[in-house]
Amino acid sequence: LFVEKPPSSVVAVSAKVDSSSLQRKPTMKWLKGKWLDLGSKAGKHMQFKETYDRNTKIYTYEMKIIKVVPGDAGGYRCEVTAKDVCDSSTFEISVEGQDAGEDEGDLDFKNVNFKPEKQEPEIDVWELLKSAHPSEYEKIAFKYGITDLRGMLKRLKKMKQEPKHSEAFLKKLESCYTVEKGKKIVLSCEVVDPNVQVKWLKNGQEIKPSAKFVMEANGNIRTLTINKTNLADDAAYECVVGEDKCATEVYVKEPPVTITKLMDDYHVVVGERVEFEIEVSEEGAHVMWSVNDSSKFRFKKDGKKHTLIIQEATLDDAGMYHAWTNGGHTKGELEVEEKELEVLQDIADLTVRATDQAMFKCEVSDDKVTGKWFKDGVEVLPSDRIKMSHIGRFHRLVIDDVKPEDAGDYTFVPDGYALSLSAKLNFLEIKIDYVPRQDPPKIHLDTTGNMVSQNTIIVVAGNKLRLDVEITGEPAPTVVWSKGDQPITENEGRVRVESRKDLSCFVIEGAERSDEGNYTICVNNPAGEDKAVLFVKIVDVPDPPENVKCTAVGEDCATIIWEPPKFDGGAPIKGYLMERKKKGSSRWTKLNFDVYESTTYEAKRMIEGILYEMRVFAVNSIGMSQPSLNSKPFMPIAPTSEPTRLTVHDVTDSTCSLKWLAPEKIGAGGLDGYVIEYCKDGDTEWVVANKDLCEKQGYVVRGLPVGEKINFRVVAVNIAGRSLPAILSQPVTIREIVEHPKIRLPRELRTKYIKKVGEKINLTIPFQGKPNPLATWFKDGQPVDPKMVNVRNTNVDSIFFIRSAEREHSGTYEMVLKIENMEDRAAINIRVIEKPGPPQNLRVTDVWGFNAALEWDPPKDDGNSEITGYTIQKADMKTKEWFTVYEHNRRPHCTVSDLIMGNEYMFRVYSENLCGLSEEPRSSKNTAVIPKTGVTLKQNPYKEKDMACAPKFTQPLVDRSVVAGYSTAISCAVRGFPKPKIVWMKNKMIIGEDPKYLMQNNQGVLTLNIRKPSTFDGGKYSCMAVNDLGKDEVECKLDIRVPQDGI
Repeated sequence: LFVEKPPSSVVAVSAKVDSSSLQRKPTMKWLKGKWLDLGSKAGKHMQFKETYDRNTKIYTYEMKIIKVVPGDAGGYRCEVTAKDVCDSSTFEISVEGQDAGEDEGDLDFKNVNFKPEKQEPEIDVWELLKSAHPSEYEKIAFKYGITDLRGMLKRLKKMKQEPKHSEAFLKKLESCYTVEKGKKIVLSCEVVDPNVQVKWLKNGQEIKPSAKFVMEANGNIRTLTINKTNLADDAAYECVVGEDKCATEVYVKEPPVTITKLMDDYHVVVGERVEFEIEVSEEGAHVMWSVNDSSKFRFKKDGKKHTLIIQEATLDDAGMYHAWTNGGHTKGELEVEEKELEVLQDIADLTVRATDQAMFKCEVSDDKVTGKWFKDGVEVLPSDRIKMSHIGRFHRLVIDDVKPEDAGDYTFVPDGYALSLSAKLNFLEIKIDYVPRQDPPKIHLDTTGNMVSQNTIIVVAGNKLRLDVEITGEPAPTVVWSKGDQPITENEGRVRVESRKDLSCFVIEGAERSDEGNYTICVNNPAGEDKAVLFVKIVDVPDPPENVKCTAVGEDCATIIWEPPKFDGGAPIKGYLMERKKKGSSRWTKLNFDVYESTTYEAKRMIEGILYEMRVFAVNSIGMSQPSLNSKPFMPIAPTSEPTRLTVHDVTDSTCSLKWLAPEKIGAGGLDGYVIEYCKDGDTEWVVANKDLCEKQGYVVRGLPVGEKINFRVVAVNIAGRSLPAILSQPVTIREIVEHPKIRLPRELRTKYIKKVGEKINLTIPFQGKPNPLATWFKDGQPVDPKMVNVRNTNVDSIFFIRSAEREHSGTYEMVLKIENMEDRAAINIRVIEKPGPPQNLRVTDVWGFNAALEWDPPKDDGNSEITGYTIQKADMKTKEWFTVYEHNRRPHCTVSDLIMGNEYMFRVYSENLCGLSEEPRSSKNTAVIPKTGVTLKQNPYKEKDMACAPKFTQPLVDRSVVAGYSTAISCAVRGFPKPKIVWMKNKMIIGEDPKYLMQNNQGVLTLNIRKPSTFDGGKYSCMAVNDLGKDEVECKLDIRVPQDGI
């Protein structure tokens, strides 16, 4: 009785997300292990479901695993993201055993032995891995359903190691970290000693600080930051403190590979080649195809292009083909139809006389098709008289020297097709009768061939018409063929007349439409005449259909109409064939194999947002026309979903202000705008409130009757049409709501509002109240002068504007907001300030030592602002350069110190307020003179030190042994004053200006360079330094070695 049985083993996991505080719809990801996205695994085995409760605003996400297998065991994680907010949750799925399948039969307890059976001991996979050789790890993991091989090896390694207590770390690194390619990751641990130095290792190699690897120490916390991670950063990391260390692993995830070019659908016949091609966002990406027998298919990669190739399609290859990447999925449908064989020229019946030749000929659409000939059901075999040929699409059976036994029914049967072509061979016997010498002429027409009626012959355009007419009469009559009134006399050419004994042949090669018409054959002899009229009808494939266009579209469908062809080819139109393709593609897909009779067609199974083109073929009994012109490109699109959260924002005596949010689903057609409609409660006729589409998500409906209950609805409109309406849950009563006037004075205006002279004052004071209140401004109790102050009022605020502030604008301004007898007031104190004047009566009151005392009076004009201080400057009467002594001095007096003795000083003072220093200073009326006192400078006696000394070598010459031919140098160091004279000697002989030697003296360092010495240059070298106070000498021995061969 079951239509569908419940699955034997199902795991269902659900998660709920509260979206009441979210601005956008959340996105859920289901992951297995560290980063395996399960979205690409959706199918019969793994299913995902999403529901939304509009009342509670809670999304429910559910993951189902149908027919659980051991490989489904492991750790799972669900991640939900919404704009900048992210949350995740982990859970485990363990598979304990396998349930019995449905096909294991009914239970039978007749012969059950209830003795306990020996059960095989349960195998611990980890114990098995610990004792196995590393080469067996992959095989064991596959057998027991472990998919994360790398995680398995890491866990196995930890199991083999005994855990050690760490004395250097308070908190170790996490066991592993995961980061997306190109992002930043921070590894953090906590050490015991805040002053200890740590080393960071990557795969055992020490990491040096750089822009990529940033190491930081903050108290006990040690962090390693890896910037712009790449696949090379996927490694094991260690933090080392002395001999103690903690380790972790970093897994770098590559960004998902998306599919940039989707898969096309194919409609082919058996034996054709099929190429499913896609393009991905990155070269070398891994693409997975859904195929059962990979040996039958060929896969090709070319940069970002991936191709699945089927060399020769069969009926078994029909179906949906899928391609997956870790960030996308596409599919294409393959439809395979049996290859149909079309008969282009049928076999015609023949009537031949004895000893003549009979030839049966037919033409089929496939030049590779072979076949057999049969006579009265018996296969015809070739002989000297009977020959069969197959050239291209033409099959011929030729019978020479026809005999009476050759008459019968002949049939051609193509191999592999349920099709047969038949014709009849009539044998014409010759009888010799004794007749009078004169016999009137007679036309004998054969009505069994192409003649469809007594006087009509149908010929397919392009084919050959040969009409053999038997003529009798004695004496032999003359024959005249004519078309209309024009006789046909040519015996050569495309249209000709051939004459034989007792036969007149009328031939048209490659029939054309202009050959259609009435043809007359007239025969006469002395005994009389005979005449026959034939109508030759030329039939052809029809002209292409016209005006193919799309009249309507849906989410995955479109309605196409067209006009029949102007010329039907002389045969009734049987129907039409349709094809479509994506714009920009060159591959057309057939939409029907059976002819479609109507001129309106609904094309389905299209992809929303993709541009398509259509073309139509007309079909009659002769064949198929050329394709029509392509239709204009069209795009399957659907209307949007209804607008959301429609609410009433404001109501007056004649208006209602509505607000709403955009539809949840907009689609490829976009959103053009909204239509707002209303009707009285109880009526069914809706009135459109806006003439033009409203592009904003709010509208004020005007001209509503006072006191009526009105229903409102909003409809979204795009190129596909109107969406479902969003309707208010209850009608709205049109009546003004009285609200007391209230001024919302900004916080910065509740104290003094200070501006400088010349600045702009622009204040916006919001307020509320219903009906619209009246705002009035006063200054010091009097209405403001409109020549000095500009005021502009709206329904929700009042704008107070002064283009250029002057000090006369200062004062207390009061705003009064009135609604009938209700009012609200707010005062604003505005002060316009400028720079102050200079101080008054600056004077020097006292001078003592290096000091001078100054006093002054405050300025007469304080600039409408409190004086905040003074700036004091001094100047020497000689240089008259001014230097600042004090800034922001608050008192009207000060003492200037550190004046220079013997100089005379003058002083000046600037006033300062919130606008800055005064334009002009006030100079002192008198000066301060600092007198000189008697002071004598006593210098200490200077004694020059004697630096003279005899020469003394501080560094002696050193014995050396060098190889002949290699330049060398000997050096020593000497000191002495006056500068000593240096003399170099070899074997007590002074070395003169010999170019072989170069003598140098650099700050007492003496060097003798010997260029490429030979064995004669060996000996004792000495250096002597001499001045007026004495001399000193050092010497050394130089050995010259001759190199030996092979050393």
